Amino acid sequence: MGVTEKYVFGHSYFFTNIYCNPMLAELAQFLSTTPLNDWRIITILLCVGFIVGFINTIAGMASAISYALFMAMGMPVSLANGTTRFGVLVQMGVTSSIFHKAGYLDMKLAFKVGIAVAAGSAIGAELVTLLPSSIVEISMGVMLPVMAVLLFIDKSKLSKKHECDSIRCMSWWKYAVFVLVGIYGGFTHAGAGVLIMLGVFYMLGEDLVRSNAIRQFVVLVYTPVALTIFMLHNDINWPVALIYAIGNVAGGILGAKASIKKGDKLIKVSVAVMVVLISIWFIKRNIG
Repeated sequence: MGVTEKYVFGHSYFFTNIYCNPMLAELAQFLSTTPLNDWRIITILLCVGFIVGFINTIAGMASAISYALFMAMGMPVSLANGTTRFGVLVQMGVTSSIFHKAGYLDMKLAFKVGIAVAAGSAIGAELVTLLPSSIVEISMGVMLPVMAVLLFIDKSKLSKKHECDSIRCMSWWKYAVFVLVGIYGGFTHAGAGVLIMLGVFYMLGEDLVRSNAIRQFVVLVYTPVALTIFMLHNDINWPVALIYAIGNVAGGILGAKASIKKGDKLIKVSVAVMVVLISIWFIKRNIG
């Protein structure tokens, strides 16, 4: 095992010191000490990648699962964050193509939103490499439950029919809002997609499926900016990222088809439960 592998898999801190659960401690030990070329680790990366790709495409916020896996493998939060981004990039490229072919992706509007979010993501990605890991983790622990609550808001009752065409509705303050969303997205991808989708739905008047399609494309636009920042700081484990991305793409394809059919209620519940559990861990790890 080389220097990189020792660094990535040599720190087992995700479960052991928090829950003191023998089973979880044993799992963390396995993940942190088993070499990457072991078929069991490859299988876990592919399966988790598939699940995250599927959920991220339908409802978002499933990147928290990848953070949990990578940190259990011994990665610090910045390395787990950067490694996750490559799978996100590839997955969103594929799902955006599916939505576009199905006629649900407004490319002109998506580019306008994407430019604003990309500008903010560069700032956010730089912040995550400069700020202490504890600040990043506590911020994630606080923000993710908020994102979970937003998933269950009946947006059709809260939104109003827009008089103008959605592209002409991109005023300066809406650009500013999407820049702020981009800062958060560069800081941590978890939950950023939900913010983008809600912003498009509430401020631009698109329906849920089209808002989700725009979300896919916007994430595709701003992720390379954030990914470049992580690359400059050597915060990407490429062997893990490449294997994980294969599962992301497979799950994303299935998720895109399910999203078009609006089959997302069960996924929202699953994401909410997962987010609450991981948020508790983030906060307890740094404050408890």
